Amino acid sequence: MLENPALPTRLFRGDLSVIFYISLARLVLHVFVNLCCAYGYFRDELYYLACSDHLAFGYVDQPALSIFILKLSTLITGKSLVAIRLIPAMAGAATVFITGLITREMGGQKFAQFLACACSFSLITLAMDSYYSMNSIDIVLWAAVAYLLLKIIKTERPAWWIPLGIVLGLGLANKINVLFLGVGLFAGLVLTDQRKWLATRWPYLAGAIAFVLFAPYVIWNATNNWPHLEFIHNASTKKYAGLTPIRFILEQFLLNNPLAALVWIAGIIGLLCMDILKKYRLLVFLFIGPLFIFLVNGTSKGEYLSPAYCVLWSSGAIVWESITVGKWNGKAWRIAISTVIIIPMLILMPMVLPVLPVRDFIMYSKTLSITPDSSEGKELSKLPQFYADMFGWEEKTDAVYRAYQTLTPEEKRECIIYSDNYGRCGAIDLFGKPLGLPHAIGSHNNYWMWGSGNATGRIIIVLGGNKEQLQQNFQTVEQVTVSTCRYCMPYENNVPVFICRNIRVPLSEIWPRIKSFI
Repeated sequence: MLENPALPTRLFRGDLSVIFYISLARLVLHVFVNLCCAYGYFRDELYYLACSDHLAFGYVDQPALSIFILKLSTLITGKSLVAIRLIPAMAGAATVFITGLITREMGGQKFAQFLACACSFSLITLAMDSYYSMNSIDIVLWAAVAYLLLKIIKTERPAWWIPLGIVLGLGLANKINVLFLGVGLFAGLVLTDQRKWLATRWPYLAGAIAFVLFAPYVIWNATNNWPHLEFIHNASTKKYAGLTPIRFILEQFLLNNPLAALVWIAGIIGLLCMDILKKYRLLVFLFIGPLFIFLVNGTSKGEYLSPAYCVLWSSGAIVWESITVGKWNGKAWRIAISTVIIIPMLILMPMVLPVLPVRDFIMYSKTLSITPDSSEGKELSKLPQFYADMFGWEEKTDAVYRAYQTLTPEEKRECIIYSDNYGRCGAIDLFGKPLGLPHAIGSHNNYWMWGSGNATGRIIIVLGGNKEQLQQNFQTVEQVTVSTCRYCMPYENNVPVFICRNIRVPLSEIWPRIKSFI
């Protein structure tokens, strides 16, 4: 009863003030960008919104927690860009706050708390928290796991294993790479003096809780012929193949702000070697375990490791604080270290947050000599894929609408819209609904799982593809228009729109052959 009234004082002026204000700055930054600078819906956001209209215990490419959260969010605040991006903005601020709490719990004073929170504005997490996906939720849940483990180590109270099991279970229900976090946790228990817990029932109880929360997704996969395993196989062999360990390591420096390596590398060394942090050595395995798995895997993107840095920001900041405390000109050294971290982050921020108008961004990236990139090896134009995937969706919907308007009232009643890309299908479902367009069907991931509905195949508007292939399946194929967009991915530009009539083979027979899980 006495702590709660004092909490505002602790946040605004007390021992939590540094953590609170930096977290608040993170929240304000994302909200401002989404209100004033955002380019458009990201491809995956359109798909997730479609998933939220088809609630289930699982999806081809992800577990269900983030979709249920999105559904709840849209029921309260709607589906506007600002509304759906409020959740990742809050998750980003929460991650910063938890990072500060971890630093404080490990003995870090105000400078260490400031430095750790500043480092948590890493480029990759700024990007991931700028749009809705399971990734922003994943990052904050990894941070929460680290904090709860820290409480277990410090207090030795078994009761902390219960919330740890719940958070691990929620993490698995959000994204299955939490399994790799679990591997790191187990390795840390075995290889440090925290192995004493393995002689108790508590780690196993936590594991059982986590499994119960994850079980619905396992059951969903089992009852649907394991679509997620097929998705992982296809993505690993076709989409992300050939990512070498060297490239993976190099991406860690680029994704986190290159000079921030001074902190996270110090964090690894500190947890492994320094007396002030040896009590918390278990925590370094939350990074080392997943790192080893991703390196061996050979198809992992560098961003997969981004949730694991929370602990390293904290431990590395404590190392730098201990080096500079009481030293000659220590204050100047702390200012220099902070500047070295913050200035590059500010310079590179436009590469991960759309703070600049698109034309200014293109000029800015040229000035920095940073060429557009794609983690999927696809052809690019003037923008990196991350930004290019925010353009062109309304234009595609407008093109489909123009084709739809050429139909007779009878044809409109029977018409269905098809595409082989979940971004295009999601755009039709979001932007087309106010226009009176029918919902989209598709072959990509969960759109294939949702099937073709009541479509007869007598008349289908097809977004994308080519006329020769379509003529093999329909008696008549007419290209009506072409969707163009200036800044989208090249393969999303000049996309034809066809009206196809009288399918030659029943759609139910074609559907199993067009499945695309990738």
